Amino acid sequence: MESSDDYPRKHTVGDLRPRSGPIEIFDYNPKWPDRFEFEASHIRGALGGSALQVEHVGSTSVPGLAAKPIIDIVLVVVDSTQEDRYAPALEAAAYKLRIREPDWHEHRMFGSLAEDVHVHVFSRGCPEVDRMLQFRDWLRTNEADRELYALTKRALARQQWKYMQNYADAKTAVVEEIISRARRPPQT
Repeated sequence: MESSDDYPRKHTVGDLRPRSGPIEIFDYNPKWPDRFEFEASHIRGALGGSALQVEHVGSTSVPGLAAKPIIDIVLVVVDSTQEDRYAPALEAAAYKLRIREPDWHEHRMFGSLAEDVHVHVFSRGCPEVDRMLQFRDWLRTNEADRELYALTKRALARQQWKYMQNYADAKTAVVEEIISRARRPPQT
């Protein structure tokens, strides 16, 4: 069984840096969607038709939701395992490969040099893309779950985490709870 430190070590490309300070959660910033649009345009320009889908996800994509000020982007390509078809263009556009998770939907994550943008690369047809979009869309329309998620993130951010992945993993239970509600058919 992997320890909570083994997973980040195994999947990080380059140096694995432990957290050096607290996780900061900020009130929603209405400039976040504009920042996404700028980055999405930059990604589309770099990849052309290889960028099959570019979506704003994560907390900064939900109006009114407190978040770490990191723009999360889902990028769908034909096959995320074929890094030679998209990684050089992303790297030339100043995004650096940081995470490679072959055992989790063949996920790749590129980060901006300022570490304020994360580009999550998945293959066409990956069910995780739909799941992330469903979570985002639900939080955009459900105030109670949006508040639950914000309170959970703020409580977890007050704890000490060696790696950011440990914080992300700690949110899993509430994310799954919210997704289960998002998947229920509407009450008639």
